[in-house]
Amino acid sequence: MVKETELRHLRRCVELAAEALENGDKPFGSVLVAADGTALAEDRNRVAGGDQTRHPEFALARWAAANMTPEERAGATVYTSGEHCPMCAAAHAWVGLGRIVYASSSEQLMSWLAELRAPEAPVRPLPIQEVAPGIVVEGPVPELAEQVRALHRRFYAPR
Repeated sequence: MVKETELRHLRRCVELAAEALENGDKPFGSVLVAADGTALAEDRNRVAGGDQTRHPEFALARWAAANMTPEERAGATVYTSGEHCPMCAAAHAWVGLGRIVYASSSEQLMSWLAELRAPEAPVRPLPIQEVAPGIVVEGPVPELAEQVRALHRRFYAPR
């Protein structure tokens, strides 16, 4: 169960996803939080420039590897607007980050994208634990998932 204090971080992820959308990117945002609850770093999706690996979860994994000890990484939590894709789940596991909490799941995203007739992704959406079975994962969070869905609707709306 996600605590009220954690909802603050998830709400920030949704704000970052909205910021990504306003900048022409797919709406995803993430926050890296230390074991003591301190937000250490945050990022949003930055794929509009053509580099489809510029996901916020991947950027935070790289930041953590460069700036945190292995013990600090293991105690950290990544909060994110959407469940990690396989690339980001692998990066998270390889650098030894701790728990993941997401507002909306890959399963939800796939159903929303199908409804919106969005192009299919080149990578199969797998649950985080299929890619990185040792990671503790929590989500989705229904009260925020609907906000994330609305952002995707805006991104894929006919232009």
